[in-house]
Amino acid sequence: MSLGFTIPQKGALDFLSLGALVHRVDPGIIPFRKATQAAIHVSGGEFNVAANLSDCFGMKTGIASAMVSYPIGDLIAERVRGMGVRPFYRIFQHDGVRGPNMAAVYSDQGLGVRAPVVFYNRCNEAAAQLKPGDFDWKAIFGDGVRWFHSGGIFAALSETTAELSIEAMKAARKAGAICSFDLNYREKLWKISGGAERAQKTLASIVENVDVLVGNEEDLQKGLGFTGPEVAAKSKLDAGAFLSMIEKVVQRFPHIKVVATTLREVHTTNHHSWSAVAWVNGKAVHAPTAELNVLDRVGGGDGFAAGFIYGLLNGESPEEAIKLGWAHGALMTTFPGDTTMATVDQVRAFAAGGSARIQR
Repeated sequence: MSLGFTIPQKGALDFLSLGALVHRVDPGIIPFRKATQAAIHVSGGEFNVAANLSDCFGMKTGIASAMVSYPIGDLIAERVRGMGVRPFYRIFQHDGVRGPNMAAVYSDQGLGVRAPVVFYNRCNEAAAQLKPGDFDWKAIFGDGVRWFHSGGIFAALSETTAELSIEAMKAARKAGAICSFDLNYREKLWKISGGAERAQKTLASIVENVDVLVGNEEDLQKGLGFTGPEVAAKSKLDAGAFLSMIEKVVQRFPHIKVVATTLREVHTTNHHSWSAVAWVNGKAVHAPTAELNVLDRVGGGDGFAAGFIYGLLNGESPEEAIKLGWAHGALMTTFPGDTTMATVDQVRAFAAGGSARIQR
């Protein structure tokens, strides 16, 4: 099956993302109001994909982002190096009191009938101050980048981050890179900066430059303003509602050749039914459905995106790529934190129908 575009075969980087780096404070199953200790995970919707592609799939990846010279920045930079991701930073100096800061995300894991609770502290965030001209895209893309990626979380941070996303996309396209974008609509982030009206206008201006779009039915509706089908889907695993919207998407954005999303039915916090679907140049491809015992759901969507993009970068068929994304996203829910601890062999084994029997 033709993808509708040609991925460059070589480059100094297989994959480059643009986005904010954050640290997630995680007290596990204990609610924050009763917590006495917490783990710290380094994250970022755009970074997670680069980290997963590097650490699990062995690809050469990079991240363009803001970095602050203070201990939290040092912690984050160390984890970026640990995941094998090449950094391209604009460095900010911390004044010792007010910042600028590396954003914090607070997220407990919930348990059973108690859902996870997520809230943010992005006050005076360095990444929100990034703007066009902060990165030498000509030099970065000059050595060859096969695939460029960004997302709606970064675009929501400020007017200048959205402008920077467009600048980067145009530079990537000029250099011949494939461009992908994860809509990742976060109502809390857009609500404080213009709401749905600004979100739809901003995201549309970015998506005009995109080859591969990641986003579910809700993302397409709230992030881009598309109307959904009159008849609701029978379940969250029914891909019909999503696929029925794709014709409208590609009519409005004809450069898009691939649209992909996960399908998740949440029974309890720790029991999900999990699948995925993609529209690839006019044809739908489907992943199987798995029943997941979930440890930590954060990062599952980014895990799917990484596995799916890896499949396409690696020359796999779309049918195989969707299974690799589905399998890696499923495995991600079995690890604490936002980035992968899986190996490519584990991903391929699960994608091929492997089980949880002990490996000796």
